[in-house]
Amino acid sequence: MTQTPISRRRFLGGAAAAAGAAALGPTPFSRRAGHATAAPERPNFIFCMTDDQGYGDVGYMGHPVLQTPVLDDMAATGLRLDRFYAASPVCSPTRASALTGRHPTRMGCFLWGHALRPQEHTVAQVLRDAGSYRTGFFGKWHLGSVREEGATSPGAHGFTEWAAAPNFYMNDPWMSHNGQPVQLMGEGSAVTAEAAMAFIEESVEAGEPFVAFLWFGSPHTPHEATEELQALYPDQPSNLRNYYGEITGVDIAVGMVRDQLRELGVEENTLLCFTSDNGGRLDEADNGGLRGEKGELWEGGVRVPALIEWPGRVAHRVSEIPAGTVDLYPTLLDLASVAPPDNRPLDGVSLAPLLDGAMEARPSPLGFWHYTGVPGQIMRSDEIVQELQAALEAGGPVEINEGRLNGPDDAYEDFDGRPGAAAWIDGDWKLHRRDGEHFELYNLRDDPAEQRDVLADNPDRAATMRAALREWEESVTRSLRGGDY
Repeated sequence: MTQTPISRRRFLGGAAAAAGAAALGPTPFSRRAGHATAAPERPNFIFCMTDDQGYGDVGYMGHPVLQTPVLDDMAATGLRLDRFYAASPVCSPTRASALTGRHPTRMGCFLWGHALRPQEHTVAQVLRDAGSYRTGFFGKWHLGSVREEGATSPGAHGFTEWAAAPNFYMNDPWMSHNGQPVQLMGEGSAVTAEAAMAFIEESVEAGEPFVAFLWFGSPHTPHEATEELQALYPDQPSNLRNYYGEITGVDIAVGMVRDQLRELGVEENTLLCFTSDNGGRLDEADNGGLRGEKGELWEGGVRVPALIEWPGRVAHRVSEIPAGTVDLYPTLLDLASVAPPDNRPLDGVSLAPLLDGAMEARPSPLGFWHYTGVPGQIMRSDEIVQELQAALEAGGPVEINEGRLNGPDDAYEDFDGRPGAAAWIDGDWKLHRRDGEHFELYNLRDDPAEQRDVLADNPDRAATMRAALREWEESVTRSLRGGDY
């Protein structure tokens, strides 16, 4: 059994401490001394994602209790995206969309614990192969294998350095470091940040551009904040002390990375993005007054907090232009001047014009298709990594839960009937398809909480959007069946 102590910074007086505590001991992610003297010309990219954080679960949105000083400062100085959408109302599909720029139903990544097909191109693969980027992944993978040789592992999908948990995780988490099990000792979000910071520092020292994904395990249930984080919320019931504490822990971790960029002198050349993988559960979460929650295509299930900070390029402003996780892949490739490897359909668009203040409207709508006809795959993160450890030590075959892989060879004949719920966002308008062929239409500018169905008052608009949604669903079905490979 390998236990890995990781240094972490502590929350003091409601704000992130200026410097981290001393490391507790040697680690496979130890940061080396010395800094590079100049940043590479190509931009660096850091993409942070939380697990089940609601749209209103940040201080800058007016939450009366939550302490998120780092995110609040990013919102006050960077680009605040107030209409940013997760591609799915559940976790694994959204994560697949961020890596590929494609809607998850195209790839058979329907629900939690579904793996990302080996045939898909990821932003990590493309930037590594065509752009000579160093690529690192840290935190909740939940898209397949964490074995070194796994066909759906972070390594197989383009990450050269990775510390991956199979699913959400708590404090002292077990992770697979490039296929080797380790236990990181400390608060869950902080140790994830420390692993990423070692990779970032090595990249800067080497003078090479990097892309780093930090996918935190918080604030997914069960909420287990450390005592010091719970102590920040003494007047709250136990469940909220833990929930709020976990979000503040994420805020501190993002602050650690943000501070490091400044210490290394690369903040001007680094895009730092923060968002959530889906809306929150309403038992604890605040979805900002939006209808619905995790698992639903109402705004509360898919609209999530999102921020982009890039001091050397992006000026402060608040955007109401629809954007989403499907846009990450085309945006990063555009910013790195790297072309996609083929012409397979993408559902995202480059947000480079939005970053520069030159996008007045989204050039194409956003589609959603939440298919629940196959079950999600339960994956107990620590147990899976511990089983991998036992198998490696025994020298026998490795048989662990690697998630459900819905390959392109399956017939998916039922998709001609368009099973599941769908939605189509075109500017201020959102069309829902529910229960087969039941449609509803909402104007999100006038009615962001989706309380007034105005389909009967807008028959021509509804008909146009229905036709566009149908055409998109047919494209998604062709991709699902393997038409792009």
